[in-house]
Amino acid sequence: MLRDVIKQLIVLNQNHIPFPLKERDDRLPLHSGQIITIPGVRRCGKSCKMKIAINELVNSGISPQNILWIGFDDERLADMQVQDLNEVFEAYRELYPATPLSEVYMFFDEIQNINGWELFVIRVFKNYCSNIFISGSNAKMLSQEVATALRGWALEYKTYPLSFSEYCRFVDIPTERLDEQQTTQLRLAWDTYNRQGGFPEVVLTHDAILRDKQLQSYYNAMLFRDLVERHRISNIGVLRYFIKRIMNNVTKPTSINGIYNDIRSQGLKVSKDELYLWADYLCESFMFIRVPRYTSSLVREEQGLKKYYFIDNGMRRSILLPHSQDDGKLLESNVFLHLCRSCGELDKIYYFMGDKECDFVVQRGEQVLQLVQACWQLEDTETREREVAGLLEAGQITGCTRLSIITRDREETIVRDGLTIHVLPAWKWMLHPSLLRSSIDG
Repeated sequence: MLRDVIKQLIVLNQNHIPFPLKERDDRLPLHSGQIITIPGVRRCGKSCKMKIAINELVNSGISPQNILWIGFDDERLADMQVQDLNEVFEAYRELYPATPLSEVYMFFDEIQNINGWELFVIRVFKNYCSNIFISGSNAKMLSQEVATALRGWALEYKTYPLSFSEYCRFVDIPTERLDEQQTTQLRLAWDTYNRQGGFPEVVLTHDAILRDKQLQSYYNAMLFRDLVERHRISNIGVLRYFIKRIMNNVTKPTSINGIYNDIRSQGLKVSKDELYLWADYLCESFMFIRVPRYTSSLVREEQGLKKYYFIDNGMRRSILLPHSQDDGKLLESNVFLHLCRSCGELDKIYYFMGDKECDFVVQRGEQVLQLVQACWQLEDTETREREVAGLLEAGQITGCTRLSIITRDREETIVRDGLTIHVLPAWKWMLHPSLLRSSIDG
């Protein structure tokens, strides 16, 4: 009986509280009075964030009995329909009849597996309980339909694979001191992080072959469950090729039309409209994040070529098996993801393309807050001048004077045309939020 299964899951999860886990940098609000949504790519740590919140609640005096945690990715709940969700409450009421639902903290993990969950959650929120936390791995957690259904009563906390500071915590590398020995250790750790990525379970796996198998397993789950099955895509071979083309082109503006022409030249059948839809699906599944070109015109922004950044360097490498010259792409991808984690909800990230190029433009409203270049090394004079020139041109167009170049290991200050450019090694920039905040907040 479904209710009995749910009872078992509720009690089992309660018995594991407090959960043994590694801490993440950011926290979920515990008493916001709004529904907390936690979207993100598969296996990036959404459940961990929920468990951290549960631990905090218990540490503050909330009884584990008042925690209702259900993971809807459990195979025992595979056949659940939206009308079955009431069984969750009936199961809890039978277990704890004296506990009012208003005093319960409800955590629904991977709830997007239940079609129609939005209306259920809003009904519970309006009538029974304001302490609701929900997570999900695909577009159903970000869709306009969900936003409409939740009617402005939800706060979104996107989750990404581990930041570099979280990576150091997971592998037990201290970050407080910056003496010579620790600086060397952090540089080496960042090199590993830049290549291996930040999926939590992968980071904790020491065997290289097993790490690749884990990453490929994650990728296949995204490919088949979030793309092929959800969108009923039958042309799987072309889809795989399309994804790899975009993967290989990260850091550069990507022409979907160009990929279409290439596919057609090989005698493969696919429509241009399909490819544009697939690009949308890839972003909806959180596999890629799309970055538009900076422009003062919304029309030109929509029409211009987009860049596509992959969600994790380790997964990308496990699929493409790139050579060492890919280091610059990995660095730029990591810089972008760090900006995504660090910038506010109202901030937007663009790339600049004029006569020269600037990798990232961070904008809030009408104001450009920061310009960032990502460059593996600056020793080469031509490279150095190209990166500086891109910043200066972008600064002239946007009016922004907060300019940075993020490198593998170089640190210096460049003064050019009355402007100061801060050159920072990626490991230090990512470990010290003040370096980023001072640039953004002014």
